[in-house]
Amino acid sequence: MKKVAVIMGSDSDWPVVKAACTQLAEFGIPYEAHILSAHRTPAAAAEFARSAREKGFGVLICAAGMAAHLAGAFAGNSTLPVIGIPMKGGAMDGLDALLATVQMPSGIPVATVALGGAKNAAVLAAQMLAITDEALAAKLDAQRADMAAQIAVKEAKLQAEL
Repeated sequence: MKKVAVIMGSDSDWPVVKAACTQLAEFGIPYEAHILSAHRTPAAAAEFARSAREKGFGVLICAAGMAAHLAGAFAGNSTLPVIGIPMKGGAMDGLDALLATVQMPSGIPVATVALGGAKNAAVLAAQMLAITDEALAAKLDAQRADMAAQIAVKEAKLQAEL
C-alpha cells in the first residue's frame, strides 16, 4: 500500500492535523508526518514533494494557514494528488487560507477540504488509494455503514423522546 505524507507548515497546526493521522491509522494506511514550510524551508519542501513518489507515497496532505502556500508548493513540485487543509487563524480567521488553497492555476490542482478538515483529508486520501485497493475500499464501506448505524440509533432515541 502506498503511504500518505501529512505535511504541516508549523507545529501549531498539529492539534488539528493529528486527526488526519488518527484516521489514516484507523484505516491501516501507512503515513509520515512532517513540518516543512513553503516559505521558511522552501528547498526542503520542494525536494520532499519531488521525491515523494519514489519514496512510496501515493497522496500528499498539506495543512497551512494564512498565506497557505504549502499545498500549492507541493502540487507544483509533484504530480501526486495533493489535498490541502486550510487552517483557521490570522486576521481573516482562515478565509485567506481557504482561498489560497482552493484558487490554484490551471494544471496544478489541489483538492481542498474545509477549514481544519483534517479527518476529511484523510478520508479523501483513503478514497484515492482505494481506487486500486479493494481491502481499503471495504474499510471505507464499513466506516460509512457505521456512520449510518450511528444516525439510526440517534433517530430512534429522538423518536423515543417525542
